[in-house]
Amino acid sequence: MRYLLTTIILLFTLGIANAQQIKEINPVKATHAPQSLKVISLKECIEVGLKQNYDLLIVRNDEQIAQNNATAANAGMLPTLDLSAGYRGSSDRTSTTPREGESYTEKGSFDQSADVGLALSWTIFDGMRIRTNYKILQEMREKGELQTRYTIEDFVANLTAEYYNLIQQTIRLKNFRYAVALSKERLRIAEERLKVGTFSRLDVLQARVDFNADSSQYMTQQEMVSSSRIRINELMAKEDLQERCVAEDSVIYINSSLKWDELSAQTLHTNTSILMADKNTEISELEFKSVKSRNFPYLRLSGGYGYTHNHFADGTIKTRGTLGPNVGLSMGFTIFDGNRRREQRNAKIEVENAYYTRKQVEQSLLADLSNFWQAYCNNLEVIELEEQNLLTAKENYEIAMERYRLGNLSGIDMREAQKSLLDAEERLLTSQYNTKLCEISLQQISGNILKYLE
Repeated sequence: MRYLLTTIILLFTLGIANAQQIKEINPVKATHAPQSLKVISLKECIEVGLKQNYDLLIVRNDEQIAQNNATAANAGMLPTLDLSAGYRGSSDRTSTTPREGESYTEKGSFDQSADVGLALSWTIFDGMRIRTNYKILQEMREKGELQTRYTIEDFVANLTAEYYNLIQQTIRLKNFRYAVALSKERLRIAEERLKVGTFSRLDVLQARVDFNADSSQYMTQQEMVSSSRIRINELMAKEDLQERCVAEDSVIYINSSLKWDELSAQTLHTNTSILMADKNTEISELEFKSVKSRNFPYLRLSGGYGYTHNHFADGTIKTRGTLGPNVGLSMGFTIFDGNRRREQRNAKIEVENAYYTRKQVEQSLLADLSNFWQAYCNNLEVIELEEQNLLTAKENYEIAMERYRLGNLSGIDMREAQKSLLDAEERLLTSQYNTKLCEISLQQISGNILKYLE
């Protein structure tokens, strides 16, 4: 019994050791069968998203509604024409008491009337309020177009940023894979040195801990790549959010030729938020003019053409029919309604608020532009510095690895050299991505974000 128990424990221990060895040989083996990756470019992503993104579909429908509303009829400029028909019948019981003689009652008198006709109503003048309302509807239509443009620009900026985030996460995944390879080589060297007696068991254990830590970090990074890929599919409104794709670009390209004078000038003239603020100011001024039109009289034209037929049960006339046109002209003036002066004061305040809002939007955009410009310039310098640091870190690692192979460098120092190399790669990648985000923001604020479609 004791021998059997000892045999079971030994087999169990060997099984764990074999499993650990297999894990060390291939620690980042995919849990799913590999699928084919679709290579996509930024331009392709944007083109698909512009057609399918749900936010864009909704805002385009809202724009269509604004266009449908911008009509003369909706503003009240056109006359209204109504067709009506009716029938009335009455059965009366009439009691009569003369001053002289006896009272009498008439029963069963049933009179009938039927009519049909057209009625025309048209407001000719109301202090230019109708024409002002028509202009407001036209401005609302143009505002709807600007809102669509704003949503498109925001979408392109978000998708572009996420596309380069996918590139960043993919590069980081490659860096972590490289880190795993370095740690695996270090573990191999430590195990070989242990066999010949130049390394201790502690060196091997530390190398294995670092190797497993790098493997875990690599597997975690795979989730980041997958999340970015899903986000891109969501922005493009793909039915299959799990569709595997890879960015066509393998590096983050930086446009280092942006100029402050051009960006600031374009912001003041082409930024969609400023154009929308200008449009709101124009609408507020028109609404103030519309309220002031109530100070003037109105003139309305009415007309019609109809036929009326009457049937009398009693009396000397049995039937009567009338056929013909009618026309009328009415003029009026609202002397007092208790709200006119209040509405005019509020409308004037709304004009001032629209003007202040426009100035606030302009100031806020220029402030954002200045902040992103400063970050953009600083990051360009950081990239140059980190590129130099990366070259130095690579050379330092190569020297450290050679010394480690010869047994002249401890595992801790070797790990420090490896960490310095990985940190240099990470800092360079982060500075490149941050610079790209600043570039995207500068292009969006200045109204040039659609250049990424080219």
